[in-house]
Amino acid sequence: MFLRSRFLIAITLPILMLGCTSQTKQDQPVITSLSKEIQEISPGVLAGYLSEKEIPNSLQLVPPPPQKGSAAFKFDQALSEKYIALMDEARTKQAAQDAVLSFPGAVEAFNSVLNLKISEEDTPHLYIVLRRTLADAGLSTYAAKNHYQRMRPFMVNNAPTCTPADEASLRKDGSYPSGHTAVGWAWALILTEVFPEQANVILERGKQFGISRNVCNVHWHSDVVYGRMMGASAVSMLHSNTDFMIDLNAAKEEVFSLKK
Repeated sequence: MFLRSRFLIAITLPILMLGCTSQTKQDQPVITSLSKEIQEISPGVLAGYLSEKEIPNSLQLVPPPPQKGSAAFKFDQALSEKYIALMDEARTKQAAQDAVLSFPGAVEAFNSVLNLKISEEDTPHLYIVLRRTLADAGLSTYAAKNHYQRMRPFMVNNAPTCTPADEASLRKDGSYPSGHTAVGWAWALILTEVFPEQANVILERGKQFGISRNVCNVHWHSDVVYGRMMGASAVSMLHSNTDFMIDLNAAKEEVFSLKK
């Protein structure tokens, strides 16, 4: 429960800042998918497919973050300085958009490259899959996040971020590994199954989704590398989950029918 509470605080604070109102557990809407009725576990966040015991344990799967003074940490710092000096307005704008994990805005990260756009109206099964796997992938990073409590780049270099409204909550949330990156890479892997003919562009977008956290100055390079690992670990576990496979197959069918 501790992992879940920390994740929900990190995810829902930015959502609440965007104007969502708080709800009691009894008032939170129930969403229906093919597998079962799904309760929101916090405003705007659906329960995932995996139980707490099934969620990959990042503390067991990733090494400790690079220590200060090590070659790996110096590499993290060098890349951080590179992105701070980038001064690319378009790339910074994209990084700010990639920081959005609330729906429906979150789907725009991949709609920008897909031939067929994801929406609650046109692709409801796929929309549910993405909403639910947000929790699965995000939670997979929290055992290590909470254990190491790594400081984020902007807390070290005092340079600005592309999401200043999120900084207060980010200061309380460990940097390693990156939860946003885990979510983005998990979504990319799932979407390659639904749109196999676009696998390369989807994977590139998923890679850039993680790099956006470097561009934003809120994650180190190593945070992003191991965030991808945790996203892939979550997707691996999801493939042994019956409810996920039911919904994923329904998503494939609905997209296939729309392509005709």
